[in-house]
Amino acid sequence: MTVYLYKAVRPSGEMLEGEMEAADEMELARILQQQGAIPVKVTRPGGLAAILRRVGRFRSDRLPPKQLALLTRELATLLEAGMTLDRSLQILTDLTPEGPIRELLGSLKESVRGGSTFAAALETEGRHFSRLYINMVKAGEAAGALQAVLSRLADYLESTEELKESVRSALVYPTILLTVSGLSVILLLMFVVPQFSQMFEDMGQTLPLPTQIVIALGDLLRGYWWVLFSCVLLLIAFIQSRLALPEVRYRWDKRLLATPLLGDLIAKIETARFSRTLSTLLANGLTLLAALNLVKDVISNRIIAEGVEEAALSLKRGKGFADPLAQNKVLPPLALQMIKVGEESGSLESMLTRVADTYDKEVRVTVKRMLTLLEPALIVGLGVIVAGIIVSILLAILKANQLVF
Repeated sequence: MTVYLYKAVRPSGEMLEGEMEAADEMELARILQQQGAIPVKVTRPGGLAAILRRVGRFRSDRLPPKQLALLTRELATLLEAGMTLDRSLQILTDLTPEGPIRELLGSLKESVRGGSTFAAALETEGRHFSRLYINMVKAGEAAGALQAVLSRLADYLESTEELKESVRSALVYPTILLTVSGLSVILLLMFVVPQFSQMFEDMGQTLPLPTQIVIALGDLLRGYWWVLFSCVLLLIAFIQSRLALPEVRYRWDKRLLATPLLGDLIAKIETARFSRTLSTLLANGLTLLAALNLVKDVISNRIIAEGVEEAALSLKRGKGFADPLAQNKVLPPLALQMIKVGEESGSLESMLTRVADTYDKEVRVTVKRMLTLLEPALIVGLGVIVAGIIVSILLAILKANQLVF
């Protein structure tokens, strides 16, 4: 999915401006039209702005996933207690401190009190709520089971965030280790090596090649660090802009899936996400075809998303669902077997939940195994680099001693 900036106008003349994730510009225009707005301008942010939006939370007013899960759970609890929807939103608004989230809740409350459905109110705040979220609420309202749907939504959001959090937590130590290692090498090259460099220059001797390379790297970092930093930013911006192109992203995702270890981990993460999302949609009363059309949007890998889309087309033609997935081999064999059994036995929803639980555990185990290999590799790598710097200095010192004697 790509983030697009848009400007649209409602029939009443109200101007809308914001951002939304979509597969392409045509899909974004279609979503806006479904929300009763006429798209005027759709652009894709690129370069440094795109990076800031991605890593710096440039959209500081966007509802964080944890906060969305918490609000969904609280709203479901209030509805379970017998509160009306507008009263529940009023209570949540009163309990929330001043800020963007309180404004969002107030806007939803006013829309509902004005006669709008909850799903329609969510659509007006599209930057905070995904299509999946809105469609599940819409299905719940149509079935008269909004409380149950919100409860399942909260379970889904919490499970998804829990998996992400477990992966993030596992990556904390390697990230710290890699950062400290990089800073150590940079400090050696920028502040320690130059001290010896001046001494070698005063001696006026020809230095060994390894020593010349290390000294040149130190001089480069000290004199042109800002150029190197700018080049890194430009490289990131270039990669971001290239990956925004569908054909480039497709090739990139294909290479990632073929990468040893990493490809297996990506497949397991996407399998867990796909299975849990599809199970939640089916539990909320959506048909399998409608659920598949939504679930492909939550899959980040284009290869797997394409396989799911082909399965949806096969289902639309009246064929099965599991066999096309198996033919495309977009999911691990165990997941495919479990899905096929669930489809044939009429218990697809519960089987998908089992698949999601199974691969949630698999992801955690795989991440731990990869980190078990990565940590000593980082330590050894740092040791080799530091040893190389020290040896290059010692070679020059030994050569100087030979000249003296």
